[in-house]
Amino acid sequence: MREEARLRRQTQIEDAAYALLEEKGYAGATMQALARRAGASMETLYSWYGDKPGLFRALIARNAETVQQVLDGQAGTAGAPTLIAVGESLLALLTGPRAVALNRAAAADATGALGAELAAGGRATVMPRIADLIARMAAAGQIAPGDETPEALADLWLALLAGDLQLRRVIGAIPALNDTECKARAERATRQLLRLFPPTP
Repeated sequence: MREEARLRRQTQIEDAAYALLEEKGYAGATMQALARRAGASMETLYSWYGDKPGLFRALIARNAETVQQVLDGQAGTAGAPTLIAVGESLLALLTGPRAVALNRAAAADATGALGAELAAGGRATVMPRIADLIARMAAAGQIAPGDETPEALADLWLALLAGDLQLRRVIGAIPALNDTECKARAERATRQLLRLFPPTP
């Protein structure tokens, strides 16, 4: 199968997986059910994804691609504008419909398997890179972390950025954020972080 056709088919399968996840939860989103929903063979699913955890690892990784792309594009740079750009993308991801579907399913999964995959493919992948960005800012004299580690500052920045928005999205208390709202929150979180740890004059 040509690469373009394969990517198009993967998108169709992954769209079907999200629909199945929303309807039946993680336990009910079996490979057999997905094969029927997507009109795909079991051979194709196991060849491309390995197994059910592999499928959901792929969904999580694909969902995080936008943030990874922003981080890749800003590799080696440092400064508030870079952190703001990452924040915009991250907040759109965290409050987007696919993250909401994954988190709702993870909350209902008594085994904890999907939650573990989400943690490994999401936070554990992205947060070290944000900590590295903050470390570069500190090295450039743009923030003075004092005794705090870059990892601690990344955690604080994320709390300032997202607060309980993701939880409120998951329970349906608020709608998805638009681009303007994501940008405003990213700017505010970055401004607050720099106010707490201003560079030494």
